[in-house]
Amino acid sequence: MKALYLLFIFFTINSCAKEVSITTTTSTLPTEHSFQDVWNEVTSDPLSTLPQNTVTFGKLFTFTKNIILGDAKRTLADHRDIIESFDKLAHPNGVCLKGIWQIHKKNPYSGYFKKASKALIIARASTALSKTKRGDIRAFGFTGKLFPTSKPTQLNKVPTANFFAIDDLGGTAALHYTDVAMTNEPSVTTTSEILKNILYALKIAKAFASADSHSGIRQLYKISELGEKNKANIITPKWIKISAQKGQTVDGKDFRDEFKLAKGQKIVFDIAVSSKELDGQKIWQTIGTITFDSSIVSNTCDHRLHFHHPLWKDDLKYK
Repeated sequence: MKALYLLFIFFTINSCAKEVSITTTTSTLPTEHSFQDVWNEVTSDPLSTLPQNTVTFGKLFTFTKNIILGDAKRTLADHRDIIESFDKLAHPNGVCLKGIWQIHKKNPYSGYFKKASKALIIARASTALSKTKRGDIRAFGFTGKLFPTSKPTQLNKVPTANFFAIDDLGGTAALHYTDVAMTNEPSVTTTSEILKNILYALKIAKAFASADSHSGIRQLYKISELGEKNKANIITPKWIKISAQKGQTVDGKDFRDEFKLAKGQKIVFDIAVSSKELDGQKIWQTIGTITFDSSIVSNTCDHRLHFHHPLWKDDLKYK
């Protein structure tokens, strides 16, 4: 049952899709584009009211087409940042953020985990399934898209490095998004919200088991490879943890209300990594921060921003 939950929410976070029938929008970005180009797309169609997108079993397939299986394969192969309009089938409601990824402390890892690394980031904070309000059982998700530059208009000649984290796959009663820590190998709690959607879970589990393996953990090698010319020197952490720094709680009714940033206001998350455990507990090292200075709830954030899933690798070097 645990593997089923893992496949259901985690592997599909923010990227599984079906085309939206009411629009024929296509990606307007050139092959080589900048961070600013992507953020301009994300902010091009803001929503004045918070959408309440829902997940339904009928969105996964038709009598003639296995939509979820096709989308599972696409997200493993498609590196685009903005794609044609789609429904996010697991985390349909989100808020997008822009900011800076910075690594402050020395550590053994390569790429943009190295000390002094600095990258622009676009992230999407979300909840699984359809519940978004305080008091609901919610599984909070965080997806990040790293651009290897600090210049917003610099053309990006390599694919962005994407990563994925969740607090608890079954959801919790946490009152705020900023109360939880999210990791790339989240824990699982059996909740009523999961049990109510068990058929949905079974269909997604079957599709993603066919597309890739080891879906309970999302590897981080795209970040540790970023900017590295010699692939033999790549060293990757097994785990990442993203958590908001203390003292930033906003008591919003909807989790997206917590990210309403006024001009000049910021929200900061800590980056912790680990490759070792002691007595079943991960040994975390906090190495950096993600500082967000702008947020948006938009149609593109929920329906066009795309996060590529990396295929599983068996030969990664850990330390």
